[in-house]
Amino acid sequence: MVPRRCKVPAFVAGLLFGLLLWAAEAARVNKHKPWIEMTYHGIVTENDDEVLLDPPLIALDKDAPLQYAESFEVTVTKEGEICGFKIHGQDVPFEAVLLDKSTGEGVIRAKEKLDCELQKEHTFTIQAYDCGEGPNGTNLKKSHKATVHIQVNDVNEYSPVFKEASYKGTVVEGKKYNNIVKVDAVDADCSFQYSQICSYEIVTPNVPFAINKDGYIQNTEKLNHSKENMYKLMVTAYDCGKKRASEDVLVKINVNPVCKPGWQGWSKRLEYEPGTGSLLLFPSMHLETCGEPVSYIEANIQLENKNIGKGCDRDTYSEKSRHVLCGTGTGTVELLPAPSISANWTLGLSTDSDHDSDQVFEFNGTQAIKIPEGVVSTSLIEPFTISLWMRHTLGSKEKETILCNSDKTEMNRHHYSLYVHNCHLVFLLRQDPTETESPKPAEYHWKLDQVCDNEWHHYVLNIDVPSVELYVDGVTYDPFLVTEDYPLHTSNIETQLTVAACWQGGISRMSDYFKGYLAGLMIRAGKLEEKRVIDCLYTCKEGLDLQLPKEIGRSIRAQFNPSQSSLTLKSDGTVNLNGAMQHISYLNSRQFPTPGIRQLRISTTVKCISEDSCVFVPDAEMYLMVLQPEEPKISLSGIDHFARSAAEFESDEGVTLFPELRIVSTITREVDVEVEAEGTDDPTVQESMLSEEIMHNLDRCEVTVIDEELDSEHESLEVDMGLVHQYNLQISSSTLGMVITGVNTMASYEQVLHLIRYKNWHTEALFERKFKLVCSELSARYVSNHFKVEVSVIHTANPAEHANAMVQPQFISPVQHASMDLPGHNLVNAHQASVVPSAATIVIVVCVSFLVFMIIVGVFRIRSAHQNAMRDQENCKENEMDWDDSALTITVNPMETYEDQHSSEEDEEQGDEAEDCEEEDEITSVESGSSEDEEGGEQEDQQGANRQQQLEWDDSTLTY
Repeated sequence: MVPRRCKVPAFVAGLLFGLLLWAAEAARVNKHKPWIEMTYHGIVTENDDEVLLDPPLIALDKDAPLQYAESFEVTVTKEGEICGFKIHGQDVPFEAVLLDKSTGEGVIRAKEKLDCELQKEHTFTIQAYDCGEGPNGTNLKKSHKATVHIQVNDVNEYSPVFKEASYKGTVVEGKKYNNIVKVDAVDADCSFQYSQICSYEIVTPNVPFAINKDGYIQNTEKLNHSKENMYKLMVTAYDCGKKRASEDVLVKINVNPVCKPGWQGWSKRLEYEPGTGSLLLFPSMHLETCGEPVSYIEANIQLENKNIGKGCDRDTYSEKSRHVLCGTGTGTVELLPAPSISANWTLGLSTDSDHDSDQVFEFNGTQAIKIPEGVVSTSLIEPFTISLWMRHTLGSKEKETILCNSDKTEMNRHHYSLYVHNCHLVFLLRQDPTETESPKPAEYHWKLDQVCDNEWHHYVLNIDVPSVELYVDGVTYDPFLVTEDYPLHTSNIETQLTVAACWQGGISRMSDYFKGYLAGLMIRAGKLEEKRVIDCLYTCKEGLDLQLPKEIGRSIRAQFNPSQSSLTLKSDGTVNLNGAMQHISYLNSRQFPTPGIRQLRISTTVKCISEDSCVFVPDAEMYLMVLQPEEPKISLSGIDHFARSAAEFESDEGVTLFPELRIVSTITREVDVEVEAEGTDDPTVQESMLSEEIMHNLDRCEVTVIDEELDSEHESLEVDMGLVHQYNLQISSSTLGMVITGVNTMASYEQVLHLIRYKNWHTEALFERKFKLVCSELSARYVSNHFKVEVSVIHTANPAEHANAMVQPQFISPVQHASMDLPGHNLVNAHQASVVPSAATIVIVVCVSFLVFMIIVGVFRIRSAHQNAMRDQENCKENEMDWDDSALTITVNPMETYEDQHSSEEDEEQGDEAEDCEEEDEITSVESGSSEDEEGGEQEDQQGANRQQQLEWDDSTLTY
């Protein structure tokens, strides 16, 4: 049975359709929120903008319809779509981009370029939101906030860079090191891979070094300082991305020699320029102890100047002058003076060739000298002093006599003597007879190392019996033995004083010769030498000096020897000692130091904290070169040729030899002068010589007679002795001349030399006398020129009148006189107030009369010459007019020509007259004047006649 269909009414169908629409609208309501994951992790590369997320960014919404419904079709509605994502956070450099609304799929991208080095990780929150309800999207829903972690992956964009601009290392030769120096590079990349330095490399080829991955450099073989004292290496670095350093780095490795204790930082040679003050000797010196801790250091600095003069640089004046400069009074006698005309007993002695103008005598064991009588009193007045310089080496075991006073004849008794025996210095003094014949101290013995060390030493014996005090180099020494003897017996035998041996009067020969060097042997009777004078005589002009700052001086103990040639420093550590050494200087106060080499030696003793091991410091040896000083040039100048009347030579005053003497000393220096070359503004420097006058002392002036010696019976050289003594100078004279000695200024020597007078009281056969003057400084180290003076004698007509000239007043002071210069002479009338001899009067009258006569003759000659000249001018004019005038008619007035010529000649004649007058004044002979007049007259007359003939001409064609 088939069922029947039921027909639905139309309104029912409409109603059902409305219900369906209402059900569909109810189903489209936005009920649910979108859904996303709770956490996301992402990775992004520096040079990319898209982030790779895990899990992917997808938002779901339950409002979305079922895509696979089987019963009926559903149209996709707006309420189930995802409209976007929102990122929450401050300055987040990312954005979320929706790819598909229906699926809710999206991505995160970088909004700007990322930099891992600035920020490696980023964290922020994100939300998804749907599209809401209805066409307008109202009532939209947001998901929860999910956390996003994004890591920025690094790109190897940076190269390694070394931390230092260069590296230095030091090794000691002969050793291998695992770590000489470490180089270190860094990389600015942010990742572990690219920021790490994986390796280093030595770029310089063929070097004995290697480097490991940590940057430590080591030597691959033992190094040699003499072969190479410094290596230079170029090193580079690589990061783990194999990227090389942008710039290689320089590594310097010094190879030091094996550490040896000693002084470092000093020069083998030093130079000292005279006149520059003090010179620092060791400005950079320091002591190397090779790391050994020390507890005590003692350093001795020795200035070895034994080859200079008598042991060091002293003034080379005579010993007697040095005694005067040091304050010794009168009574000092020099037994070994420099040879001179007054002290000639040292002429035959040998001198030391190594000294510099320092009078040193060498005795070879066969030479000796006798001191002339009168030089030293035979019987010395006690107390007395003996001083000398001696250099003696170890010789024979026999006695070697320095000074001996013994019997001159008959016997061999020694009254006093000083001698050397087995390195002992012995002084013998036998006293004069006394009422009591008891033994008294006679021999004094000193055992001294200085006697035989072959070095110069200064000895002073102050003898005041029974006491004898010895000073050696300014230090006192007591005798280790004093023996006694009986006084001498009374006798009338004269004594003989000898040097370098002892005279044996009984056998008339010398004995006990001395072998060595002696200088400055002096005896002073009646007084002992003071300690300050002894120190002055010995003290050097050069030596070491030390000026320490307070902070160093507190911890340093310094001690000098008397001559300032040795300095000892004591310290507890190297720091203060090094500071003290750098303040040691050399000083030479001489105006003209002795040039040459001075040896320097530093001896060091070190004590260490550990007694088991300590360092040995070898001596440091160097030398100081004192340069040649600028030598002064001593110049003597003045009147060197003059004439005086015989009466002046015979007067009590005599003739002053050097009335206008001038002593000047100059030195010549090289100076740099800027000279502007032509055409350029840049000056060039050229060397030029500059002379400069200086002041210094003189110690000797010697006046000697040229040709024949002085005849003591009728001529002499004299000087005012009061002035000489005032200047502490000494005078010695002989038939050879006069010698002035002593140290004083050039001005003082000028004053004394101005007053030296020559007297001759028998001048009949004397026409001229010649003298020579020479002055010197520092025992003839610097010598002046030889200034020669020639004095002529003017004899009067009547020799009998000489007797009148001998009656003259006593000499008081030099007198300045007027003079008249003659050719080659300077004639001075020394006694204007005295009566002129009659013969001289006659000669004067004749000369005046002759002069008047010559003036008259001269006027006549001038007048005649004037007239002749006028005639000559007329003749010349007439000759000039002589030409062929056959075709010409010329009217000439001869008088006008003559007048013009005459007026022009007058001016010339006036000048000629003045010259003729001057020539006439110079005429000194009547014969010469007459002959000139005669010859001149004849020549002028002949020339006048010739001119007169030449003035004739043919005037037939002239119209007057």
